[in-house]
Amino acid sequence: MKHGKRILSIALVSVMGLSLLCAAGCKPSGTPAPEIEGYELLWHDEFDGKAMDENIWSYDPHEPGWTNEELQEYTTSTDNVFVRDGNMVLKAIKTKDANGNDYYTSGKIKSQNKEDFMYGKVVVSAKVPEGQGLWPAIWMMPTDESYYGQWPKCGEIDIMEVLGSDVKTAYGTVHYGAPHAEQQGTVVLEEGSFADSFHEYSVEWEPGEMRWYIDGNLYLTVNDWFTAVEGEDEKPYPAPFNQNFFVQLNLAVGGTWPGNPDDTTNFDNAEFLIDYVRVYQKPEYDTNVTKPEKQFRTADATGNFINNGDFSEAEDLTDDVDWKFLLFNGGDGSAEIKDNTMIIYSKAEGTEDYSVQLVQPDLPMIKGHKYRVTFDCWADEERDLIVCVSAPTAGWIRYLQDTTLTATTEKQTFTYDFEMTAKDDNNGRLEFNMGKKGSLATIYIQNVRVEEIQ
Repeated sequence: MKHGKRILSIALVSVMGLSLLCAAGCKPSGTPAPEIEGYELLWHDEFDGKAMDENIWSYDPHEPGWTNEELQEYTTSTDNVFVRDGNMVLKAIKTKDANGNDYYTSGKIKSQNKEDFMYGKVVVSAKVPEGQGLWPAIWMMPTDESYYGQWPKCGEIDIMEVLGSDVKTAYGTVHYGAPHAEQQGTVVLEEGSFADSFHEYSVEWEPGEMRWYIDGNLYLTVNDWFTAVEGEDEKPYPAPFNQNFFVQLNLAVGGTWPGNPDDTTNFDNAEFLIDYVRVYQKPEYDTNVTKPEKQFRTADATGNFINNGDFSEAEDLTDDVDWKFLLFNGGDGSAEIKDNTMIIYSKAEGTEDYSVQLVQPDLPMIKGHKYRVTFDCWADEERDLIVCVSAPTAGWIRYLQDTTLTATTEKQTFTYDFEMTAKDDNNGRLEFNMGKKGSLATIYIQNVRVEEIQ
């Protein structure tokens, strides 16, 4: 949430029939927080009062453009931050400035220097707004951001982010390091949306592992992170996540990730509702943890690091094993493996090049080594697509830069060489990005290889 970033999923879970909490956000006044086995309640807010509890929360005012090129001013106004019917309401409001230009205000609150803690289970029930350019978030930052250095060296834990333009999808992310690295999980609802009702978002933060849940369903586990000053040795693990953090809640408007509001955005309903925030801790934590060693995939007998590169297996393209087909930001389509060919059908190109996407992660990228990507490709009619090798857990840098190619109706073999110049990475990702190219023509791919050439 803190800084602009391109977000794609590295762990995608499609969930049908997630348990829904009270759709109206109703609860009896004075409802106690439930016990969780193995944990003790550290602090909580059920928002049963008439106003924000300033023993727990502070307003966090900021001018427009404070981060991510967002449009809103975060204010201390009770028009933007207020309690109603047992919920904290963070409301985005569209007005005009003195020059007649659109101007946006919204709410952001934080528990910094009031309810800070190290390690625990954070549980938040919330209902997000729908609308282009709206960006609700539940996230955590360190109390002393300078202890390991400014963002991202200090670390950031994003418990939940949802784009108002795609309220079927929720993200959980952890940011760290220098250079900037991140790991992210994604939940996509098959029925309904996160704007239809309240859902429970939680993270379990321990010295050597973090786990993200939605409605009790685990969708992301992270145990490998680092922090360092650029060019210097890494700080001892588990830095930077061995210091006090605080919880914050906000509703952003616009910015580099969601894009700006448009005429379809209904600000009458631009409210982020939070039913409760509960923080639990275990009686004790084992802080004697070691960073797990990276495991690197080995090439097959032909030297190919790609699994099922000849598409001999009609594998599941929705799981996290080998090939995966993804849709984002208005993209629509499907993919299948047939006759040793990957076939991608597009129904809508979406707003981003990655709106229609085929990927294979977990590729070993070793600093100083040279690699070659080759594949055969054609389409029902001439059209463009993009190929790259990205770093989803290393700030989305490119090992093979985004490269546009033109597929014709005749099969062609495409070859791209590149040298790995960044630090070793066991999670390089081959991407075929087929969105936002002005064409819905079906694409065919065969014989995909990534091999080391030097």
